[in-house]
Amino acid sequence: MVTRARITGDRGEGIAVEYLRRQGFMICARNWRCGRYEIDIVAEKEGVTHFVEVKTRAAGALVPPEKTVTPTKVGALRRAAEAYLAMTRTAGEVEFDLVAVDIFPDGSHEVRYVTNVAEKGW
Repeated sequence: MVTRARITGDRGEGIAVEYLRRQGFMICARNWRCGRYEIDIVAEKEGVTHFVEVKTRAAGALVPPEKTVTPTKVGALRRAAEAYLAMTRTAGEVEFDLVAVDIFPDGSHEVRYVTNVAEKGW
């Protein structure tokens, strides 16, 4: 069964991909998975690999998307990034970013791109 949250999340990821493309990013992977590891978007721009977490909320939600990136989530994203880099033999600079998407009742949306939400840490 497809939940409302899943539909909202998928819409937010689509919006994030289009936003990143308009900003000059090349999308390398979307919903990349390896075992228990998952990365919403892997993108590249100017030689830097960006591991992008996408958080989508209905506008006016009690918790803004930026507040949902917890230390636990950062740790999981780091481990997933390590797996991605090892599997794809990607080298070079990396960055952990967030695309926060608010969706309004009329169907419009607002996107905020937050760079360096976590340090590389390895």
